[in-house]
Amino acid sequence: MTAARTRDLVDDAVRRGTAVLCFNVITLEHAEGIVAGLERSGSPGLLQVSENAVRYRSGRAGPLLAACHELAESATVPVGLHLDHLQDSGLLADGVASAAQYGVSSLMVDAAHLGYQQNVATTAAVARSAHAALLWVEAELGEVGGKDGAHAPGVRTDPGQAVAFVAATGVDGLAVAVGSSHAMTSATARLDLDLIARLAAVVPVPLVLHGSSGVPPSVLQDAVRAGIRKINVGTALNAALTAQVRLALAADDRLTDPRRYLAPAREAVADVVAASCATIHAA
Repeated sequence: MTAARTRDLVDDAVRRGTAVLCFNVITLEHAEGIVAGLERSGSPGLLQVSENAVRYRSGRAGPLLAACHELAESATVPVGLHLDHLQDSGLLADGVASAAQYGVSSLMVDAAHLGYQQNVATTAAVARSAHAALLWVEAELGEVGGKDGAHAPGVRTDPGQAVAFVAATGVDGLAVAVGSSHAMTSATARLDLDLIARLAAVVPVPLVLHGSSGVPPSVLQDAVRAGIRKINVGTALNAALTAQVRLALAADDRLTDPRRYLAPAREAVADVVAASCATIHAA
């Protein structure tokens, strides 16, 4: 199957009133486990590579993106490629320039750490160049939690400002601050479902939820019903993978073959992906 386009997957989610899941890739085992989980559940999805993942690989995104592209091309379900949380101007330019080579069909420009006007200017400039390369563009208004930003107590995305931001930047999707937070290892976040519904009613592009690993499954379902159309998943994958590695190494201190501990870790990633898909299907 040819790699899917993010725009098509998100548009389909909008038509069906559901959400497309987008999973963070750090290692090849992540990518293989994600695709296996999507295939097991018969669900479409996105592989996403973040700026942090690129920096982990000494700034070289190509090898990991090439592997993700190959997996997407050979998957039995629609799988697309997305670049996530890009802040560095060089990485943004490289991401746009090399997107076609690696089958990347979307990116998120993260200028939320800047002031509002600078966020608008930076995002609009990236959106223009990315649209010229036929990419779907996501942005963030306010900093998503886990980065001392808009998920601090009492801070949320304002619907009126969100409408103005989308109009000024021309983005195709908007990550919003509604109560979730990055890097949560327990599902205790409380989403503002009323705010999601109010945002969905006025913002003319699909809404994106970051930090979903900290949200209980039933609340994720409520968020989809309220209007979330793309959901990012990262920490839950890392927690499952690392737990399996710890178990394998603790069980045998003579173990040296990485295949012996990475295989169950990869399977644990697939389990999380399949469970995430089941949650969204039930919404």
